[in-house]
Amino acid sequence: MQEVCRNIQEFLTAHGIPDWLVVFIISLCPVLECRLGMFTAIVLLKMNTFVGFIISFLGNILPIPFILLLINWIFEVLKKVPGINKVVYWLENKKMKIPDTLKYGIWGLLIFVAIPLPGTGGWTGALLASLLHLDKKKSFLVISLGVFIAGLIMTVLSLIIGAAVFN
Repeated sequence: MQEVCRNIQEFLTAHGIPDWLVVFIISLCPVLECRLGMFTAIVLLKMNTFVGFIISFLGNILPIPFILLLINWIFEVLKKVPGINKVVYWLENKKMKIPDTLKYGIWGLLIFVAIPLPGTGGWTGALLASLLHLDKKKSFLVISLGVFIAGLIMTVLSLIIGAAVFN
């Protein structure tokens, strides 16, 4: 993953994108999110930890309200498109196999988003909250808190990794 971050960071920097925007863009992307945004900010770009955290957090939560508000409508539209509709039905059926943590509703969502592992983050949490028809306002607050916690965890890990590997 370090190479992915480095490649994205080098590509964006080579095109004149400032460091803060590089971190924001990486944190905005699904899968990468604040987990790799923090790593990029602290380890690769040597940014101030607090500034890197804020930029990464904001980049990660920006798409969440849009996902919560629009994904069900988008799914309904995509169900009418041959070929793509199979993917939508597959996703909707996957909710029957939700992670155990989400059986606990909104608090399970917090745990799911807060643990910085692949496939658990703000994007996935918002998608699952929508598929499970959880309250959108509560979901946004809980997902934001989960992203904050995951960001803190990744900040500590990035500081440790940065000190151990790059010094």
